[in-house]
Amino acid sequence: MTTANKVTILRILLIPFFVVQILYYFRTGDELHRTLGLLSFAVAAILDGVDGYIARHYNQKSELGAMLDPLGDKLLLVSGIVLLSFTNQTRLRTMPLWLTATIISRDVLLVLGWAVIHLMCGKVTVRPRMLGKIATVFQMATVLWILLKWKEAFLPYLIWGALFSTAGSGLLYIWDGMRQLSASPSSSPHSQQ
Repeated sequence: MTTANKVTILRILLIPFFVVQILYYFRTGDELHRTLGLLSFAVAAILDGVDGYIARHYNQKSELGAMLDPLGDKLLLVSGIVLLSFTNQTRLRTMPLWLTATIISRDVLLVLGWAVIHLMCGKVTVRPRMLGKIATVFQMATVLWILLKWKEAFLPYLIWGALFSTAGSGLLYIWDGMRQLSASPSSSPHSQQ
């Protein structure tokens, strides 16, 4: 258990706290709950960079970390995006459902693609893409902007940036997956004798 993995686990443990605080804020309107939810989301987002820095600079990359780190990202972002998509809450700006659907669909497709490649090829090579990192930044910035209740004039730029970078990164990951599948001997036609 490396230090980087401990930071990742702490980040994952902050997610239920974030969700509960925002739900309490929706119910009560108590600004303390919004502030605590906002702080836990922000700390978890910052720790995402911290665990990566520790893993790279102190040679603490591990298979566990390679699995937990993206899982922590997805859990944090999807929980924030789904919470902010509730149309019955009136205390915060609502996330557009088409953005929520795009983000969740991309993540579901990536998980399904990973499973298919793992079954067919035995090994999955995931190459992080810069556009995927940009999508994560746009998604986190959108959630934070809404939680902070900042002026809405700039929010559409974040939302559209999140949409296009998420969709584009999804297409790139699908392209990578298709290349892995087509290079695998198991995807070649079997010759019958």
